[in-house]
Amino acid sequence: MSAALPQFPGGVGISALRVYPWETADGLCGGSPHMHLCCSECYIVVGGTGRLQTLTAAAGLVESPLHTGDVVWFTPGTIHRAVNDGDLHVVVVMQNSGLPEAGDAVLTLPPAHLADRDTYRRATSLAGPDGVPSEERARARRDLAIEGFAELTRQLAAGNGAALDAFYAAATELVRPQLGAWRARWEEGAAAMSSRTGEQLAALAAGDHSHLLDAGVSRIEEPPAAVLGMCGFLTPYDPVRIGSVVPVGGAG
Repeated sequence: MSAALPQFPGGVGISALRVYPWETADGLCGGSPHMHLCCSECYIVVGGTGRLQTLTAAAGLVESPLHTGDVVWFTPGTIHRAVNDGDLHVVVVMQNSGLPEAGDAVLTLPPAHLADRDTYRRATSLAGPDGVPSEERARARRDLAIEGFAELTRQLAAGNGAALDAFYAAATELVRPQLGAWRARWEEGAAAMSSRTGEQLAALAAGDHSHLLDAGVSRIEEPPAAVLGMCGFLTPYDPVRIGSVVPVGGAG
C-alpha cells in the first residue's frame, strides 16, 4: 500500500459479504467466529435477515438482530459470528484498510490449533491437495471455529474468564511476527490520511486552499468474483483496482 494510491475516506476497507448459508452443528447457518486485534468492523445490512453473535469479556454472549437498513459495529477483541437466517447480505466497513488482509483476524479454533503459526496455518488453509481453495475446506475451517467458539461461550457463561484471556494471549502470539508489516501499512494508510487532514486544517487556517484544486472523483466497478471469506462469500473493493479516476470538471 502507498499513500500515493487512491484510498477510501479515512483509510477504511470496504467489502460486500453474502453470509454463508451452510448449516452448522448447532443448527444455525453462517460464518466462522473470529476476532480482530487492531481493527474495528462495521456491518451495514443491505438485504436479508440474520443475527450477529458477539462474545466479549464485559458482556459475554450477546445476539444482535440484523435486518435490512441496520448498522452494527464492534471494536478489536470482539469475537463475532454472523448468523444467516435468510439470504443475509451486508456491506462490511473495516478500520485500517489492508490490515485484515494482512492477517488481523484470528479464528476461535480449539486451543490445540492455536499452539503456533504453522499449526494455525494448516488448520485455516482453504487449499486442498491440489492447492485450490474449496468450499469444503471453508466449511471445515468454519466448523472448527464454531467448536472453539462454543467452548469459549460455555466457559464465560460458567464464570471462567481465563479461557477468553488464554485465547487472546494465543492470538497475540500468532500475530506478533506480522506487527512490523502491519505498522507499515497503517503508517502509509490510515495514519497518513489522518495526518493529511491535520495539514489541510493548518493550511485552511492560514488561508491556503490550494489542496482543493486537486479535487477528484474515483470509481470502482463491481469485482467479477467473490472469494471464500471467514463469514461468507466476500467481494473486496480494492482502491488499487479503481476503474476510473475522473477529475472534477472533467468529461463524463
